[in-house]
Amino acid sequence: MDTPTWITRGVAVLRPKLAVAADAASARPEARAATDAKAATPGNGRSTRERLGATLRKGEEALSPRVLRRTLEELQAIVDPRVSEVEGGRRAMGVARWYAKATPEQRRDMWLLMSEQFTADPAKVKKAQAQYAAAVGTPDEAAAEVQYRRATVSPRRRLLQRFSANPGGIRLLVEMRAEMQPHIKADKRLAALDVEMEYMFSTWFDVGFLDLQRISWDSPASLIEKLIKYEAVHDIRSWADVKNRLDSDRRCYGFFHPRLEGEPLIFVEVALVDDMAGSITPLLDEAAEPADLSKATTAIFYSISNTQAGLRGVSFGDSLIKRVVETLKLEFPKLKCFATLSPIPGLRGWLGKNAASLLEQMDSKPRAELARALEGEATPDRLLAALDKPLELDAKSPLRAFALAAAAQYLGRETNEGKPADPVARFHLGNGARVERLNWAADPSVKGLKQSYGLMVNYLYDLKRLDKHRSQLAEGKIAVSSAVEGLLP
Repeated sequence: MDTPTWITRGVAVLRPKLAVAADAASARPEARAATDAKAATPGNGRSTRERLGATLRKGEEALSPRVLRRTLEELQAIVDPRVSEVEGGRRAMGVARWYAKATPEQRRDMWLLMSEQFTADPAKVKKAQAQYAAAVGTPDEAAAEVQYRRATVSPRRRLLQRFSANPGGIRLLVEMRAEMQPHIKADKRLAALDVEMEYMFSTWFDVGFLDLQRISWDSPASLIEKLIKYEAVHDIRSWADVKNRLDSDRRCYGFFHPRLEGEPLIFVEVALVDDMAGSITPLLDEAAEPADLSKATTAIFYSISNTQAGLRGVSFGDSLIKRVVETLKLEFPKLKCFATLSPIPGLRGWLGKNAASLLEQMDSKPRAELARALEGEATPDRLLAALDKPLELDAKSPLRAFALAAAAQYLGRETNEGKPADPVARFHLGNGARVERLNWAADPSVKGLKQSYGLMVNYLYDLKRLDKHRSQLAEGKIAVSSAVEGLLP
């Protein structure tokens, strides 16, 4: 590992007399092998505070203590209060150039420095806290509260701002956070940097700064390629497939940020039809003729995909749907119904864990009907095995009725910390939609069968009741239609 390279070439503000020969000599092949072997469990390593005070590195550490100290100095120089914004930005660009060429292990060391070494001054925080406590109930309370909040702001935030000011700086930070994501659970030391980034991104990517753009077949090929790359709900199989999704009876919209030119942050695919869609198959049929737009009364949101892993936790979906609804209503005044055709990604896993309890809750008659359909005792294992071929079940099958009732319970009653258990349900219900209709064999693809036995759900966006549904959800009650309510036990 050639540590002198990134120090001497990548960081413009580095002192030229840095002695790194010993560090280069110590980067033996066996040390690098140890680094690679232990990279998956970084949480077991020393803190940066311990490493900064050490003399030698351990096998799992990419940067030696000497180089780590110099790296910290360069990061601190970026936020030096004595330098201007321009100079701070120039220094940040130097570090960014190194980062672009650094190994994953070296990058992780920089994340750790940013996370652990750029904390708020505890003495200042303690003093401001005491002043605020003393001011509570007095005319000085508001000002003391502001000073307390300022004291708790870490220099880490300033560091991120200096990086973001440069061309490509925001893109660098978004990609940095995306690269961090697989490591955060295993290494809690990164949590502070991750949370700080999420907070800053929520400000920088506020919907007020985003541009809603339509993506069409006439859009640049590079943008259409990104549509293919980022589609997360129904994989795009070919150029013919994507052309069908951008046909005259379809609309696709994305949110874009001026600092990430040509890069959609989130996009939604919409089908304009004359009724609520109950199957994804006709919507993805490349040979189907475009629908007659003069008869379109319903907009079906059949795919919503986030594109940037580095923006996890930053919400765009609520605003995207609202903006798209407004745009569609202007173009097609006859549209009256706005609904989704959505997957139920958590259903199979949930049913696998809860089949036994669901059977125990059943009345004797429907349980006996299940047993007859199974040609034996209705046990969880036999039930789940029989459901593995859902497309073979007819409309009157007790197994089909059981699966629909289970899906209704999963979507209509199951919560986790007060929020709907299913991630897609959590998104749409949190935006004020309601569970409108369950659709059997709506997604016969391998993915659809694996996720939810082929079931899909329509979430209805009743524009007059969105606030009411959100209020109900805040009280722990999920909004469902009478049809879905009728499936619940």
